[in-house]
Amino acid sequence: MHIAAAVYRKAKLFGELVMFSHTLFSLPFAIISMVWAAGGMPSWRVIIWGLIALVAARNGANALNRVADRVFDELNPRTAGRHLPRRLLDSREVMIFVVVNYAIFIAASGMLNPLCLALSPVAIFLISSYSYTKRFTYLSHLYLGFVIASAPIGAWFAVTGQFAFTPFVLGTVVMLWIAGFDIIYGTQDIEFDRSQGLWSIPSYFGLNLALWIAKGLHFIMVLLLLFLYVFRDLGWLYLTGIGIAVLLLLAEHNIIKPTNKRLMHIASYNLNQVISMVILFCTLGDYFLVN
Repeated sequence: MHIAAAVYRKAKLFGELVMFSHTLFSLPFAIISMVWAAGGMPSWRVIIWGLIALVAARNGANALNRVADRVFDELNPRTAGRHLPRRLLDSREVMIFVVVNYAIFIAASGMLNPLCLALSPVAIFLISSYSYTKRFTYLSHLYLGFVIASAPIGAWFAVTGQFAFTPFVLGTVVMLWIAGFDIIYGTQDIEFDRSQGLWSIPSYFGLNLALWIAKGLHFIMVLLLLFLYVFRDLGWLYLTGIGIAVLLLLAEHNIIKPTNKRLMHIASYNLNQVISMVILFCTLGDYFLVN
């Protein structure tokens, strides 16, 4: 019982470390991409290995990010309660976790098709390098979005083993969406980032202009979702989902208050998790029930 309890506690700590619940940002768009690529439900083999690859890559990248940022996390009062600053986990065991997850990602990619296997080292480089972009460019938010955009693009490759136009449009939607709410999240650390020489759009452009940039990115995101409505000849339920997503985005931008941690968590995370699920269910409903 003691061993089982210890294993459960450690697994729980790692789940918290990588914020496993935040998989809801990329997973819904990966599922949409799979369904569109397959022209319906993909095979169970593709679904299982594709999801394993997505989760493993995300877990490895998030864990590496925590190791890369551990010094800054200790200094920042907002993040000092995270696992590495509190010594709940140590860097060595987290790096082992990273290596294991990246190995699982490569193995799962190999189980999908040769293209996924060939691109897996490139994907690992991209998702790992994000952790260091804030040290030299305020475009780190867009780079984060670019990295997470690999989920729908990779999902398409997993099904077809081929390049196509649609997944890159869907990936751009994800990139702009993620970058927008990451900018919102970053407004909490404007003074800290400036004091440490860290780059971000809020610390570089200031609060007001940063929020306008976030709005602009989300506006273009919505335009691209509407473009997909026309390009893929989608139906009214998909369009309804986009309408609900727009309302949620407006609510998100209206409740931003960097000094209120609870509101910022709702704006940066909770509402966006709902947005991704609304788009997922409305898109799948549109595909299987309406069209």
